[in-house]
Amino acid sequence: MLDDFMLRSALAGIGVALAAAPLGCFVVWRRMAYFGDATAHAAILGVALSLAFSMSIFIGTMAVALLMALTVSLLSGRGYAMDTLLGVLAHSALAFGLVAVSFLSGVRIDLMAYLFGDILAVSRGDLAVIWGGAGLVVALISWRWSALLTATLNEDLAHASGIDPKREQLVLTVALAITVAVAIKVVGVLLIAAMLIIPAAAARPLSRTPEGMAIAAGLIGMLSAIVGLRAAFVFDTPAGPTIVCVAAITFVGSGVIKSFSASG
Repeated sequence: MLDDFMLRSALAGIGVALAAAPLGCFVVWRRMAYFGDATAHAAILGVALSLAFSMSIFIGTMAVALLMALTVSLLSGRGYAMDTLLGVLAHSALAFGLVAVSFLSGVRIDLMAYLFGDILAVSRGDLAVIWGGAGLVVALISWRWSALLTATLNEDLAHASGIDPKREQLVLTVALAITVAVAIKVVGVLLIAAMLIIPAAAARPLSRTPEGMAIAAGLIGMLSAIVGLRAAFVFDTPAGPTIVCVAAITFVGSGVIKSFSASG
C-alpha cells in the first residue's frame, strides 16, 4: 500500500499537521511566531552540518534547531528587543546555512527541496521518522498540557501552582525542534512556521476552549495537507507552498465565518 507515492505524501502531511497543531496553538497564544521562524530557519544549517559529517539529517536539524531555540531563550531580556533579536538570528542562521551548503564539495544537494519541501519524494523511512517525531511531540504536549496552559495564561499563577514557567518553555522548545526536524522534508524551512501558525490561527475564531482549538487546528492542518496535495497534482504546482496556500484560504474563511456569526 505504501508503494503509492501520493499515499506516502498524504500520510507525511497528516503527520506534520498532528505535530504542528497543538504546538502551533501555544505559538499563537504566546505570540512566538518569530521564535518559530528563527528555529525553522536554523534548520538549513543543520542540513549542511549533517551532510558534511555524514549523519542523519533529522538528528542534525533537530540539534541545530534546539540550539537556536535555547540561544533565543538565553538572550531574551538581555538588552535586546525580542523581535530584533529573533530577526537577526533567523536571517543570520539561514544565511550561514546557505553559505555552509555552498562549501560542501562532492555532495549533491537539492537546495529547493530543503527550502520549500519535497513531500512527493517522501520515502517509507522518512514516513517512519515523521510519524515517530509527531507521536513524540503529541505525547510531550499532552503530558505537559495543563502546566503549559497555566504558564501561558499567567506566570504568577504558574508559580503559585508550583509550576516553573522556564521548564515549560523548555518543553515547548524541545517540541518545536522536533517538529522542525520532521517537517523539513514536507514543507521546507521557509514554510514550517506557516504550518505552525496558520492552522492554529484559523482554528482560533472557531473554538471555545484551548483543547477545542488544538483539535480544530489539527483537523485544519490535515485538511490543508490533503487538499493542497490534490490541488498541486491537478494544477501542477509546488506541493509544499500549495498546502500553505490552502491553509491560508482556510484562515480567511474562518475569519469570514466569525464575522458573520458576530454580526448575526
